[in-house]
Amino acid sequence: MKPTEIELRRVAIPLVAPFRTSFGTQHTRELGLVRVRTEQSEGWGELVTMTAPVYSSEYTDGALAVLRDHLIPMLARAAADKGGLDPWAVAPALAPVKGHRMAKAALETAVLDAWLRERSLSMAQWLGATRDKVAAGVSVGIMDSVPQLLDAVGGYLAEGYLRIKLKIEPGWDLEPVAAVRERFGDDVLLQVDANTAYTLADAPLLARLDPFDLLLIEQPLEEEDIRGHAELARRIKTPVCLDESIVSARSAADAIALGACAVVNIKPGRVGGYLEARRIHDVCAAHAVPVWCGGMLETGLGRAANVALAALPGFTLPGDTSASDRYYRTDITEPFVLKDGHLDVPHEPGLGRTPIPELLAAVTETSEWITL
Repeated sequence: MKPTEIELRRVAIPLVAPFRTSFGTQHTRELGLVRVRTEQSEGWGELVTMTAPVYSSEYTDGALAVLRDHLIPMLARAAADKGGLDPWAVAPALAPVKGHRMAKAALETAVLDAWLRERSLSMAQWLGATRDKVAAGVSVGIMDSVPQLLDAVGGYLAEGYLRIKLKIEPGWDLEPVAAVRERFGDDVLLQVDANTAYTLADAPLLARLDPFDLLLIEQPLEEEDIRGHAELARRIKTPVCLDESIVSARSAADAIALGACAVVNIKPGRVGGYLEARRIHDVCAAHAVPVWCGGMLETGLGRAANVALAALPGFTLPGDTSASDRYYRTDITEPFVLKDGHLDVPHEPGLGRTPIPELLAAVTETSEWITL
């Protein structure tokens, strides 16, 4: 496959409601899109960075600059040297650049989408999906009050979501969890996500979550504190799940070996793309560690790829693969719709979704084409 030009596009899509986590509040989802054109097709990748380096060290404007100035020229040289590209060649070509996994993931996904379309293969078929639909969970941000939280959770359960994830931080943890359990009962699949907001000194506090029978507590400590997570896992009964700490199959294997996690959240953008995401799935499956697919408030493009990934056999827990209207009144693609608590896995070639031109144009801030 020979790429001929690449587009870098910056978009800003208003959210249905503000989304607050321990590291900030988003009112608009600002992200990048990468489009690769080849001699026979084109493919899309979603850059899942945030506007500021608060979730990871990457941020949207910086990632677009890295793509423009470093990664795309490297990809172009590799394609010229080899007389073409396939998805497996992308990561080795970009390896001289350290880190920047989200930028690399967006470029690799665009190449993969184009490559699959040329072969009339769906992402789900290529990844090895075993299901036609996946269970959908929903992530509920930090609210101004417990009554507001209960109203939101009640609404999501009424819509049919099969799992509730509560964002927590110091001062917003025991009370909201207790209130949700009291109102909706023990049968609701419930988990919490701290986004690194605690330290090991908070272990006694986090142990007070044990009686609420949570599925897991996600990333309670700093991302580099693997030993701290292992110690925390010994002190609490709630299963520890790692998110930000898992950046590769190797880091997943190390965390499992050290006892730092009992569950893994796989976010393809965070780990460098869907090839590495599948490797992490395989490592976890080999160690009988369940995985689930996290989310970064993706548009229909990233959501399509995540739903295909979540259809692999090791994804045994509902992920953050919510319907499009959880975040956006109008998505840039055909929307994903919740059906009996599930989302359908796309089976069209490539990602199975493409942007609708007029919807994409309405949210585009900048666009530039780079000829290879």
